[in-house]
Amino acid sequence: MTSPSRLVLAASTALAAALLVAGCAPTSSAPAPAPTSSATSDGSGSATQPRGEDDVEAAWLDGGRMFAIVTWGSSTCVPIVDEVTGDGQKVTVSLIDAPSSDDAVRACTDDLAARASVGAIPEGVDPTKDVEFIVTLGDVTDDVDLDGNPDLTATPGSSTDYAPSAGWFDDEGVVLLTWGSSTCPPIVEGLEEQAGGATVTFTTEDGMCTMDMAPRATVLGFSDDDDDSDDDADDGEFVLTLVGGNLDATVPVLRG
Repeated sequence: MTSPSRLVLAASTALAAALLVAGCAPTSSAPAPAPTSSATSDGSGSATQPRGEDDVEAAWLDGGRMFAIVTWGSSTCVPIVDEVTGDGQKVTVSLIDAPSSDDAVRACTDDLAARASVGAIPEGVDPTKDVEFIVTLGDVTDDVDLDGNPDLTATPGSSTDYAPSAGWFDDEGVVLLTWGSSTCPPIVEGLEEQAGGATVTFTTEDGMCTMDMAPRATVLGFSDDDDDSDDDADDGEFVLTLVGGNLDATVPVLRG
C-alpha cells in the first residue's frame, strides 16, 4: 500500500538560475543550470534520525560524476554548492545560502530536515576509490567519507547523460537526482517499499515550466523496520522504480 507518511522529504524548492554556480557544472564542456536541491517535510519528521545542524553526509550520483552533500536544517532554506576543489582523493566543498528572489530577508521555517545540495566531482578524483569530503557551511566545517565503488565508471568532468540516479547517504536515506525544469521540481505523491527496492510515485505538473535542463535533488526516507533495507543498502541491490511526472525509470541506488 502506498504510504506517503513514510516519505519524509520531497523536492519543492526550485533554485531558478541560468547557470550552475562556480565549481558545480556536471560537464567539462559547457555550464549547466543551477541544481534544484530538495527538502520539504510532509509532516512525518526527518528523512532519517534527526541530526545536529553541524552534521553532514554524502552520496554518489550520476555514475560518479556528481555528489550530494546532505545537511540538516530548515527545509525552506536549502544550501547550494558554491565552490568545489579536488586534491587527490580529498574534495573540499563550500556551501552557501541560496540567494533570495528579492531584496527581502529570507524567512526560514523552524524545522530540522535533511537537505541535499549537489555538485560535480572535480576532474582527477577517482570515484572507485575512497573520497574524503571537507564541507564548509557558514562558520561550520565538517568532513565525511564516501567509500569508493567499482560500479562508478563515469569519469568526473565528462558530459552527463541526463539519466536519473540515486545514492545512499545513510542506512535509511537516499538522494534521488533527476533532470528537468528548474522551476518544476519533482513532487513525490507516494512511496511504497518492497523487498529489494521501492516505488516512488510523482505528481504530474500542470503549470508552466521553464525550458531548461537542471539537476534536481530529492531526499527520500525509508522506514527502519524493513528487515531488508540495511542488507539491500550494503549489497547495492536496492532499486527505485519511478512512476509518473514524466520520470518513469528504474534506478539502482549507489553505495558509498
